[in-house]
Amino acid sequence: MRVLVQNLFGRRADWPKRRAVLAQGLRELEPDLVAFPEAIVTSDYDQVADLLGADFHVAHQQEREPGDGSDVETGQGHSIASRWPLKQTWELDLHVTPRTAGFACGLIAAEVEAPAPIGPILFAYHNPSWQLDFAYERELQAVAAARFIDEIVDRGEFHVVLAADLDADPESSTARFWTGRQSLDGLSVCYRDAWESRHAGEPGHTFGVPENPLVVDWDWPVRRIDYVFVRCGAHGGPTLAITACERIFDRPVGSDWASDHFGLVVDLDLPRR
Repeated sequence: MRVLVQNLFGRRADWPKRRAVLAQGLRELEPDLVAFPEAIVTSDYDQVADLLGADFHVAHQQEREPGDGSDVETGQGHSIASRWPLKQTWELDLHVTPRTAGFACGLIAAEVEAPAPIGPILFAYHNPSWQLDFAYERELQAVAAARFIDEIVDRGEFHVVLAADLDADPESSTARFWTGRQSLDGLSVCYRDAWESRHAGEPGHTFGVPENPLVVDWDWPVRRIDYVFVRCGAHGGPTLAITACERIFDRPVGSDWASDHFGLVVDLDLPRR
């Protein structure tokens, strides 16, 4: 099973050129589960369907951004897609303080009817607030998201695959929380970080890389902020084996970059016992 997460950056910059890069790359990568943050969905345009075509089952975050008259388009939000049917979907609003207004921070999840032998999967995408000085909000949002997932998992037997733009690097409190290295607000969980599993010690930066001209700030920290996690089982390891994890769209095609973020593609399988 192949999982992909790629921030679409809305339709900013030269969208027709970026669209060509993304569409070709997605065809070549052939993902089964896809998370698209910052996707545009309006009454007359669906960026997810535009890129993936008709072969995917899609769930869109309902509370999308209204636009601000500048570079944030109406309808920006987060979406997930699957080659297999979605049995049920859930959404969690993560506007946890007044400061979080104006951005589609939230979690969207779906029960995916993946075929045997893997079976049902809870596939979720989590996007907290992005501002560098919002670490407090990101902690509140992480705890709320983890509790929400736990409530869903209690209703059935699922593998849990969580894609995320944590807007925080692996040393942050929220990344450490998701990977079982610290508790927050009396809660602890443990998910395996796919990049760390396959590339321990490698930086794997996905945002702020100065070679990418789409990065909007002249001195933004270069960080790894995009993740795929697999929930761990009773004995500590992930319930699905992480067999590969690579960055995608991390170089231009000609002079055209796909997005301001690099994405990830992760291959998962049943663990060998």
